[in-house]
Amino acid sequence: MKGRRATIVGSGLLLIAASAQAAGAAAGGGVPWWVWPLALFVACFLMGIVAVPAGIGGGTLFVPIVGSFFPFHLDFVRGAGLMVALASALAAGPMLLRSGLGSLRLALPLAVLASASSIGGAMLGLAMPANVVQMLLGGVVLGIVVLMLVAKKSEFPNVTRPDALSQALALNGVFIDGASGRTVHWQVHRTVPGLVVFVGIGVLAGMFGIGAGWANVPALNLLMGAPVKVAAGTSGLVLSLVDSSAAWVYINQGAVLPMIAVPSVVGMMLGARIGARLLDVLKGSVIRRMVIAVLLFAGLRALLKGTGVWP
Repeated sequence: MKGRRATIVGSGLLLIAASAQAAGAAAGGGVPWWVWPLALFVACFLMGIVAVPAGIGGGTLFVPIVGSFFPFHLDFVRGAGLMVALASALAAGPMLLRSGLGSLRLALPLAVLASASSIGGAMLGLAMPANVVQMLLGGVVLGIVVLMLVAKKSEFPNVTRPDALSQALALNGVFIDGASGRTVHWQVHRTVPGLVVFVGIGVLAGMFGIGAGWANVPALNLLMGAPVKVAAGTSGLVLSLVDSSAAWVYINQGAVLPMIAVPSVVGMMLGARIGARLLDVLKGSVIRRMVIAVLLFAGLRALLKGTGVWP
């Protein structure tokens, strides 16, 4: 059953790239207007399925893929990217909280700092030329790939003693692992460095409109010592707060178009509900490898598009 689910998800990732490539090729062919919303809906539905189990947020896949293969200005793509990342996080949030995989107590202090810095990042990103942002986006996405390749996630990190701040904030919890059936008690440490890291994560989230799940999960898991499933689940809660703050800057600047945002948000929300169920039963490493392949291709495409090598 798990192998079949992994095959379905892998096929979905391939369809994301194929549909985006086909839509981009049709840009100059005088296609009917409804082709673009339909293509965005299908692509975002598939992105939503894989984004939640991978813990990277829908915007991490959305912006490099849509920005590289669809004929939309990057500012509009980044504005919609924040909306779809927000949608996937909100759609998955209730199920993550009920299952114990998302910790609201852990998410709130991190999200407060990241939300404030994301507003500054959004203002900075809108003030920069599109080709510069495209090149920087390609570099960041390729950096994400390297981070995901070298980071050795610990499924259940051993935190022998929490620090004083995490004890004061009661940053701990318990959940039942659906894959093994065991009850896992967890706690975190290195809370102050974690808060500092999330300030930088918020700047990147607002600047590129890609959410920041790709950075949230390593920070929560490798730095603070949260179990990888709790890190992925809590990442979605952090995204829902951070992306809502940055999104208002794009909305105020008129960089959110309904034709792009609405089908993308609907597709992402539907896909994220399926992805939240997969998180509990599917190994994150399976999806992680497939996401790395798609991000590698999309990052190279964004970098080459920004430099004019591959327009």
